[in-house]
Amino acid sequence: METTQPQTEERLKELQARVGPQLEQARAKLSDLNTKITRFVRENPGTCLLGALAFGYMVGRLASRK
Repeated sequence: METTQPQTEERLKELQARVGPQLEQARAKLSDLNTKITRFVRENPGTCLLGALAFGYMVGRLASRK
């Protein structure tokens, strides 16, 4: 079954109408999460630094296994 240009455009519009609000909601949630993480890092730089060092150490240990 071959679809024509107008049919394809109509399907794309329907998809955008269905998925568009979900994408906007996800974008808003990610923006909010980014704000919260940035605030946490600025308020707790030592904790974040220690966490990053620990994570790096664990990744290094796992990567060096033979």
